[in-house]
Amino acid sequence: MEAYAVIETGGKQYRVKPNDTLRVERLDSPVGQQVQLEKVLAVSDGSALKLGTPDVQGASVTSTVIEHVLADKVVSFKKKRRKGYHRKQGHRQQLTVLRVDTIA
Repeated sequence: MEAYAVIETGGKQYRVKPNDTLRVERLDSPVGQQVQLEKVLAVSDGSALKLGTPDVQGASVTSTVIEHVLADKVVSFKKKRRKGYHRKQGHRQQLTVLRVDTIA
């Protein structure tokens, strides 16, 4: 079994292992900078699993910011038939692409 961790960032939880790339909500870090993700909910070294209550004490995940991107557009459309009422609104979420370096 491979080492992995469950982290939380941006209100969402991700299961990561070393050399994974993931898209998380925008972080205020420039491209190329290393980021410490301190909110680690669970850590496995391949044989034993440590669960946090709610966080694992002393555990962290180090990752590198690869790029900042925009997600696909999500369109919200409201309509009431036969009334001439319609509203269209679009949204593109800002995301940060991270590469997981180490799990400690």
